Amino acid sequence: MKKLTIFTPTYNRAYCLINCYESLIRQTNMDFVWLIIDDGSTDETEKLVFNWIEDRLVEIIYIKQENQGMHGAHNTAYESIETELNVCIDSDDYMPNDAVEKILTCWEMYGSDEVSGIIGLDSYTDGKIIGTRLPKGLKRSTLFQLYRKHKVTGDKKVVYRTELTRDFPYPLYKDEKYVGLAYKYYKLDQYFEMILLDEVLCCVEYLEDGSSLNMFSQYRRNPRGFAFYRRELMSLPFADYSYKFRQAIHYVSSSIMEKNLNYLQKAPSRVMTVSATPFGIMLYFYIMFKTRHVKTTM
Repeated sequence: MKKLTIFTPTYNRAYCLINCYESLIRQTNMDFVWLIIDDGSTDETEKLVFNWIEDRLVEIIYIKQENQGMHGAHNTAYESIETELNVCIDSDDYMPNDAVEKILTCWEMYGSDEVSGIIGLDSYTDGKIIGTRLPKGLKRSTLFQLYRKHKVTGDKKVVYRTELTRDFPYPLYKDEKYVGLAYKYYKLDQYFEMILLDEVLCCVEYLEDGSSLNMFSQYRRNPRGFAFYRRELMSLPFADYSYKFRQAIHYVSSSIMEKNLNYLQKAPSRVMTVSATPFGIMLYFYIMFKTRHVKTTM
């Protein structure tokens, strides 16, 4: 059995998925499976992938499902993966030639049941690190503390032990396609630290149709998913007050969007949520103004 699964959720990305594929067939260590979760694509994705399967240059598992959004594709991936480790490489991203080798070498040296996985770096396609590098001399950290305590910035690439990623599945909401992926990551932070690997594992290109460039639209289209996400982050036992208060503001805003006037009943802290309500109302109107031309159905 292979050691690592690289999984790629994709939706109508046949035009750029080849960049990911070509990076995988160039890997210096081929001890991995590429799992493609086709989230209801209507383009040439299926035909493209089956051509690659026939080429036999990399082991590919292809699963097609009805469109559920990124988090739904992640749920399917975690339910299907059989290798010890997994990492998500998005359809518009690709891996440096030695990324798999670096992951597996790091895990062989430092991996154990005491950690949940590895945190590595993302870079832009020109090689520039996204945000800051990982702190020198720090061997382990949770993802949350990396950002809050050690002031690391920018997207990072996480590699997880598969048996853990089946915990805390993302909820699915009718007519919505988004729940923040960090929900699962921060939940795992309650139990494990991660190994820090200050090496680039993924090269990222932020495309115009990518979710990272359309967050305000996502807020408006997926209010229940965001309300759930913010409510869960408010409940994190290791988060400080300022962090939780900011989540409470977003929770109020998303609750208004979903027309949930009983949002205080589910709030982890009613006092904090009451205090955050005026700011949440202002955020609601700001988002509605910024997305006034956005269609709310997909």
